Amino acid sequence: MPAGVLPRVVAHADWSVHPKKRWLARAASRADGRFCAFAPEPVGPLETFWADLDRASDGPALVGFDFPIGLPRAYAERAGIDDFAAGLTRFGCGRFAGFYEVARESHEISLARPFYPDRVGGRRRSHLLDGLGLSGHADLLRRCERRTANRNAACALFWTLGGNQVGKAAIAGWRDLLAPALRSGADLAIWPFHGGLHDLLAKHRLVVAETYPGEVYRHLGLGLRGGKRRQEVRRSNAARLIAWAEDAGVALAPALALEIEDGFGSDRAGEDRFDAVVGLLGMLEVVLGRRPSGEPDDPVIRRIEGWILGQQTEQPAPSG
Repeated sequence: MPAGVLPRVVAHADWSVHPKKRWLARAASRADGRFCAFAPEPVGPLETFWADLDRASDGPALVGFDFPIGLPRAYAERAGIDDFAAGLTRFGCGRFAGFYEVARESHEISLARPFYPDRVGGRRRSHLLDGLGLSGHADLLRRCERRTANRNAACALFWTLGGNQVGKAAIAGWRDLLAPALRSGADLAIWPFHGGLHDLLAKHRLVVAETYPGEVYRHLGLGLRGGKRRQEVRRSNAARLIAWAEDAGVALAPALALEIEDGFGSDRAGEDRFDAVVGLLGMLEVVLGRRPSGEPDDPVIRRIEGWILGQQTEQPAPSG
């Protein structure tokens, strides 16, 4: 059992800009000290998200979201932002009043309005570099997003076009969920910006962390050849997920066990429920001390860029 305070609830949201595609999987600690994981449910209205979660827990709750939480350091330096968590409360106000308004044309891109584009047709990532005054595409990525020997680079935060874009999901998460909670004075902290994971769980009711199910696939040894969108591929990983739970001492509620064995259903939301659960198990890997939280000892990462929970520091993949 890891040292420090354990959360009473661990929850993971598979996020989307579309409310109907947001799913939440959670696990709660039992009287015997083990966690029990439950079948995913719709996230529901964001206006009551934090209050509902707080009521469901009689102690600290750790909540993971699979949207970016942090800024590329090159952008932050040019924009004069030296603390991401503090910046969250200012985005959408004052100098950053247009921060969340996705630029329609390349000439509208600025340090105060960095998301682009809002539609297809002649839009290029190079427009972001020019508009933000950055020198290369690597400047659009945080360290935890860059390509490694085991994973391709993520899509740049500020790019909002295409199937793998994350910008619009980040806008919804920051503007509609994280920033209102911070402004309201809720007892909420964001890892690693406000401190180390165990310290935050000891001091706060709600602790937020960034997750990435794509990173967890490898941690859990899942095989997704053929694509996670296919039910039979998800179903083929059922034995591995159940074995992981047994090895980690995590109980699976009957409804969740059935979902896992069925491959999370044949409907289009099956992959979202799958990722909600995979992300939850990845968080439990860290909570149970089976994997370090992983953030490097770098003040820029801890104040500006952030980190993906459980991702270990890796050497960049060789170029070419």
